[in-house]
Amino acid sequence: MAVRQGKILVIDDNEDILFTLKMLLRPLAESVTTCTNPKEINRLVSTTKYNVILLDMNFTADAVSGKEGFYWLERIREISPETVVILITAYSDTEKAVRAIKAGATDFIPKPWQNEKMLATISSALELSLRRGEVQTLKEQKSVLTTTEPELEVIGESPAMEKIFKTVEKLKNADANILLQGENGTGKDLIAYTLHKQSSRNQEAFVPIDLGSIPHNLFESELFGYEKGAFTDANKSKSGRFEIASGGTLF
Repeated sequence: MAVRQGKILVIDDNEDILFTLKMLLRPLAESVTTCTNPKEINRLVSTTKYNVILLDMNFTADAVSGKEGFYWLERIREISPETVVILITAYSDTEKAVRAIKAGATDFIPKPWQNEKMLATISSALELSLRRGEVQTLKEQKSVLTTTEPELEVIGESPAMEKIFKTVEKLKNADANILLQGENGTGKDLIAYTLHKQSSRNQEAFVPIDLGSIPHNLFESELFGYEKGAFTDANKSKSGRFEIASGGTLF
């Protein structure tokens, strides 16, 4: 049996719907919390890290505009922007669906739903959230390693070093792949780090990788990662170095 991961919060004013969704979604996650009062959203989202929130769009009797749902979607995004939010409503239309996605929702499910569709959507949302969390953790770890290193200043007065400094200055705003060549121990990593710090990507991760130290059989999974269940020992998904360095620099 697959290990259940992640936390789901379902918010709807209909107790029957909450019970049905809790029973339906329970096999997917480690916990499924339900709530009938949207005013509890601030407290719930502030005190618990939910991976997926399933949010009704109308809570007032006879309301069909979805205004309440959009309001609470905005509150959730403010408190926990990394949480995946899916809107549900009995009064769906294309305009609301497009607006929901633009407002930050990941998906939009009409009532009544098909159980297979609901399970597939929530399962994908959980996977997305867990992957986001894994990537963010790895980026934070890399960021700590990077920011705790001393600011290494590349020094030198020779004509060769002067040429390197001028080249680095020209490349600081370049949005392109850069090839650094040189003997082992000549400081290619310092030049790469200097280029990263001067680039528009300097707020993202600088991820160095020693390709020569990676065993041949692990090369692909180390660079590109793998999905849960891709092979016998793949108990959970793993992000590759390319994904970790997304938006930053891979050296």
